[in-house]
Amino acid sequence: MLTPKQNMLEVIKGGNPERFVNQYEAVYLMFHPYILHSNALLRKGQKNVVNAWGVTNSFPENTPGAFPVHTPDKIVVKDIERWRDYVKAPPLKFTDEEWAAFKAQYDEVDGTKAFKATFIAPGLFEQTHHLCGISQALEYYALYPDEMKDLIKYLVDWEMELLEGILKNLKPDAIFHHDDWGSEKSTFMSPSMFADFFVEPYKQIYGYCKQNGVELIIHHGDSYAATLVPYMIEMGIDVWQGCMYSNNLPELVKKYGGQITFMGGIDNKFVDFDGWTREDCRKAARRIMDECGNKYFIPCITQGGPGSVYPGTYTVLTEEIDKYNEEKFGIKPEEVDRLPLQLIF
Repeated sequence: MLTPKQNMLEVIKGGNPERFVNQYEAVYLMFHPYILHSNALLRKGQKNVVNAWGVTNSFPENTPGAFPVHTPDKIVVKDIERWRDYVKAPPLKFTDEEWAAFKAQYDEVDGTKAFKATFIAPGLFEQTHHLCGISQALEYYALYPDEMKDLIKYLVDWEMELLEGILKNLKPDAIFHHDDWGSEKSTFMSPSMFADFFVEPYKQIYGYCKQNGVELIIHHGDSYAATLVPYMIEMGIDVWQGCMYSNNLPELVKKYGGQITFMGGIDNKFVDFDGWTREDCRKAARRIMDECGNKYFIPCITQGGPGSVYPGTYTVLTEEIDKYNEEKFGIKPEEVDRLPLQLIF
């Protein structure tokens, strides 16, 4: 029987997958020394924590993660024409002992069962609106394109240095990279405008990863981004994780399958709320699996990591996908040789 990793590769290639990949079973999220210095790992309930970029974050209850606080006094970039006066990239010099500690964690994970995927967040667009404020950032893209391109280049240069250390010391076989590019129903900017700012920077980042041993680029964006899929393919993205149901996934699978794989279709709003039930999980999971099939598609909660806002949702979703796999393919969950359940969020 195929391991989850082997089965995922069959899904991506459009080969002969034995079953549906079950959410994150084939992607094991891993971290790196910057996380120790970023001051970005907040617990639910924490408020007004300043990270290494100077961005203030809070993590309210019943939300999937922390998010910037953008009251006027807390916005980092006060004047986009003078952004260099405000934005100071955190240092990326880590000790040999720090790298060794994370390398030991990577070595402990059985890479035959799942991809060892280094987690990187926020992405380029997210970091610009974290620094500037979302409304202000979108105005700046339209009114100050040169300054925003310079800011993006600054962020790319920093991330390339981060990746140099990760790829040299940790040698992941996948990169799991966050960057949300839209709301549930629309992208934040037109496709042509998006391409002008982000295609080349991401080609540089993802191309560098592929040139240095990374097998799979998984890009998280839990939003509408159907109109950006051709650019995702050009960037070198192998799997778009977080694709929401509003993207018309059956159509995308039919049109782009073989060039990119879609991982999502189970929006948090369908299953992850106060009073959710197993039936909610069963209906949402079965609907998208019936609609998309198991080539070039992986059923998954749309948030950017294994877990859920409300306790138990992710586990029950996993159980319901297992049941579907047993009914459709005759494969019992205990027969699948997968790593222990990883709950990050």
